[in-house]
Amino acid sequence: MDPRLPIEGHPDRNLGAMLAGERPPVGQLGPLDWLVDPRTMAVMTALTAEGGEARFVGGCVRDSLLRRNPLRPMDIDIATTERPERVIALIEAAGLKAVPTGLAHGTLTVVAGGKPFEVTTLRRDTACDGRHAEVAFSTSFREDASRRDFTINALSADREGRVFDYFDGISDLHAGWVRFIGRPMDRIAEDYLRILRFFRFHARFGRPPADPDALSACAAQAAGLDRLSAERVRSELLKILDTADPAGVLMAMRGVHVLERVLPEAGDVTNLRMLTLLETRGLMLPGLGADPLRRLACVVGPTALSAVAGPPALSAGSDPSRASGAALGARLRLSRAETARLTGMLDAPAERWPDPEAGEGALRRLLDGEGKDLVIDRALLRWAGERGKGPYPRAERTARWRVLIETALGWTAPTFPLGGRDALACGLKGPAVGEALAALRGRWLEGGCQAGRDEMLAWLATWRDGAADKPPAQIKGLEPL
Repeated sequence: MDPRLPIEGHPDRNLGAMLAGERPPVGQLGPLDWLVDPRTMAVMTALTAEGGEARFVGGCVRDSLLRRNPLRPMDIDIATTERPERVIALIEAAGLKAVPTGLAHGTLTVVAGGKPFEVTTLRRDTACDGRHAEVAFSTSFREDASRRDFTINALSADREGRVFDYFDGISDLHAGWVRFIGRPMDRIAEDYLRILRFFRFHARFGRPPADPDALSACAAQAAGLDRLSAERVRSELLKILDTADPAGVLMAMRGVHVLERVLPEAGDVTNLRMLTLLETRGLMLPGLGADPLRRLACVVGPTALSAVAGPPALSAGSDPSRASGAALGARLRLSRAETARLTGMLDAPAERWPDPEAGEGALRRLLDGEGKDLVIDRALLRWAGERGKGPYPRAERTARWRVLIETALGWTAPTFPLGGRDALACGLKGPAVGEALAALRGRWLEGGCQAGRDEMLAWLATWRDGAADKPPAQIKGLEPL
């Protein structure tokens, strides 16, 4: 079926007419592990124990039809005709745990055998302001499905795996057509976050070209994004950056003036394309994969060193005054840990960026001082920047970068054989204690961490004897191990 044909659910159809009557099931899920899991069956049995109905909804049905994420634990959402207070009673009567995580909107988390299930009473929207919806409870699965954003997200399945599809979501899913239920302008006006969700879902499930009516509506309603909380925008933005082709998604968002609303700091995406390649298909190293925060740093700030000792170069079109990790972290309401990491990628001086030509000793010192995760981040960003600038990289340079990243991935911080007590016992006092240990640790790292405690104590005594009038690099006997 051509997804562009005016089938039921297309924007030129009246949504009220779409809601008339139920449809019989139109598909069947196979005997999937999550579907036949005793914990899943226990929850469904409890919810239907007194005549109510319950179905699986959303992503677990959609992804199962596409056979996606077979190795990842499936998030299971369930919709029921039972009211929230009845859900709690039914669940507790079955010996399961009910946690009222969103009771005002009819949502509870049910825990069975340690596995959480999100259970929500069927609903209909009574009022929307572009950010939040007021809801009333319902007993119609079709009415509940109609309030969802896209046809592919409105699928449901009963405990036998029979699939219900009110808006031709199965056809859209297999055609790669991400389409709003009803008129895109109306659905976006209900919640402006759906603009960002459209681009994310198109990146995951769509095929080009994107629905032109949806793109036009996103462009027309883009100003509504300014009304959303930073937390909701941040969540969607990081999910977009975690898709297979984040650079392509950002370009599509820029084309309809959406990107400038949510990430005005974004510059050229060429380096992001290179980073995505390195993270996924380029290296294929255990422990290395897609990282949305690293990708955010790549598109807004320093992504390469113009030369071995040169300053970080910003993405073309980005503004250095807006590329601060602290400022961006505050605007997007990132966690303290995320902000600290982003700052480490955006604001580090040139000498703290790894250099594949600098040698093993320099890399060990950098790993010891900055930590392996940050060194890997900066290495990938700088390498992506080099590839983005062209020309095609030399094989020798590529091999050195790969060795550097492999070394960083396998790095375990070694135990330095000396401590403050050793320095004090040697007769050092005050700032000299820290200076001596820092100098000797650096030499020890450059020498491959091979020197033992006795040798390092001898070095400490040599440092003490020469520290009165010479810097560490000029003290006799402190040549590299």
